[in-house]
Amino acid sequence: NRGKYPALELIHAIPNGGSRNLIEAAHLKAQGVKPGVPDICLPVPSGRFTALYIELKRRKGGRVSEEQRGWIAALNRVGCRAVVCRGWDEAREEIERYLGGRL
Repeated sequence: NRGKYPALELIHAIPNGGSRNLIEAAHLKAQGVKPGVPDICLPVPSGRFTALYIELKRRKGGRVSEEQRGWIAALNRVGCRAVVCRGWDEAREEIERYLGGRL
């Protein structure tokens, strides 16, 4: 959909998730990795929002952690749109609504 939405060129994943051994976790923390940051970022303004952040979960199951809830609330307070999407289809719809100015 980059032809329809050129801003998709800037969408990127934030590799925060997954289990790590203690050494790798310490290295990532030293590099600035923070627990709870949403999985996907689209750093493009749309409407009243400055950026879109998506925490991606499985359609069934997949718990939102307290750290994730905190990040989502904080990002929304500063003018971003931060949401939890269950499955890629829901995430795609959210991205299309965001870029289409339908929020």
